[in-house]
Amino acid sequence: MASTGVNVLRYSALGAGIFYGFYHQAKLSSASKLAAINREYERKESLINQAKAEFKKKNAPASPSTASGGIISDPNDSRFDLEALLTSLDAKTS
Repeated sequence: MASTGVNVLRYSALGAGIFYGFYHQAKLSSASKLAAINREYERKESLINQAKAEFKKKNAPASPSTASGGIISDPNDSRFDLEALLTSLDAKTS
């Protein structure tokens, strides 16, 4: 028969193991829930970005070129060509 000290040690180890098991399981569960929440957030974020891109593509303003010849008349546009604009205006007036 085992002595009382050994039994106390055994039951203490058993109690510590059970406590650690509960703690570890709770830690794993919370990490799993957090990962699921993050995945859902990223999925929603990608859907929102996709919807924004589709909306931007659908509602894009017409190109800033004129109807005749495709000359860009907006001087703030990076593709603005002053010579081509002046040539087209000269052709219209002549």
